[in-house]
Amino acid sequence: MKPDSLSGKQRRFFLKTAGLLGASLVVSPRFAFAGPPKSDRKLRMAVVGGRFGAGFFFHEHPNCIVEAVSDLRKDRRERLMEVYNCSKSYDSLELLLKDSKVEAVFIATPAPDHAAHVLACLNAGKHVLCAVPAAMSIEDCERLRNTVNRTGLTYMMAETSVFHQVVISAQKFYKEGKFGNIFRVEADYHHPGLEVLFFEDGKPTWRHGMPPMMYPTHCTSYHISVTGERFTDVSCLGWGDGSEALKGNPYNNPFWNETALFKTNKGNASRMSVCWRGALMGTERGEWHGDKMSLYARDPHGLEEVKINASEELGRDDAGFLFKRAEKEDYHQQDWWETDALPKPLRHNSGHDGSHTFITHEFVEAVINEREPLVNIHEALAYTAPGIIAHQSALRGGESMKIPTFDV
Repeated sequence: MKPDSLSGKQRRFFLKTAGLLGASLVVSPRFAFAGPPKSDRKLRMAVVGGRFGAGFFFHEHPNCIVEAVSDLRKDRRERLMEVYNCSKSYDSLELLLKDSKVEAVFIATPAPDHAAHVLACLNAGKHVLCAVPAAMSIEDCERLRNTVNRTGLTYMMAETSVFHQVVISAQKFYKEGKFGNIFRVEADYHHPGLEVLFFEDGKPTWRHGMPPMMYPTHCTSYHISVTGERFTDVSCLGWGDGSEALKGNPYNNPFWNETALFKTNKGNASRMSVCWRGALMGTERGEWHGDKMSLYARDPHGLEEVKINASEELGRDDAGFLFKRAEKEDYHQQDWWETDALPKPLRHNSGHDGSHTFITHEFVEAVINEREPLVNIHEALAYTAPGIIAHQSALRGGESMKIPTFDV
């Protein structure tokens, strides 16, 4: 995305950070790591949700303290208090939001609750970091966008894929023009065996029958966070086997797996696959295909990162036909979490390929410096809404459908 296509606040952030290459890692016109703290202010954070919420590092950030925690379950509240060295807990979000000392809230609650919980936080005057996805309906996407715009508070979605080490590299390569034109991106989020999480203590959980494309952001962010494009059209196919395990799910979803072909506003292609069942190796990875260079993310069960460069050298295939040989480059993936992209206390590996420390820092630094976070409301909905429409397409047998945008 070029500077003249950014919103006013984003444009100011771009102009402010574009010259910081010597002091911090600038990886795209849309992205800058802040590096060491530039303020003594302490953001008073609250964490809500004792599973995913316990995997972050607000207590290590030099500009943050965890003021309070919350979960409906006592054992999870106690776990959060232990992790974040916090002595204050609430047994509901509603009670926590009455705490005037809390400035910002991390919502790590079940996915169907995200929109309602974020709206409650914003309306209570709190900045919000929220787990994925942002919403599960187009109507809630609109409500979120409107409320963030009205309140002027900071909203960020905690999409881990944006901060995968190879994605950070892809953002850097894109800024440097090394891909040339990216004409196709592919991404897979395969989590076979998800049905083991459908029930807990004999009761259905929010994951029971979750439509795969309603949880799309681990894939869609692989494309959008690098190029800044928006998905405009989609055709999606679903696969289900009539399993008893899917029956009675609250989403009326018949599919285990969904595969979508998206069109971008630049006319490029994006193939995304989210699968819950099959003879699949669990993975979360992507590929960026350009006319000058391509980059293949590591598969945790085999293939390492691969970088391919276009070449004019001719070769012959096994049938004797001429073709231009691509050059496979020796490529070592940089661990960006080891660099000064992060404050010293956060320079360690963390969950989801080192992303959790980056998410921690990006949110805290954005609030402290009153700037847009990388995955702001517009980016979050650009990752989320395409999946909602893709699932509708799958229910209609792959019908091509238009995708709304929320950039205004």
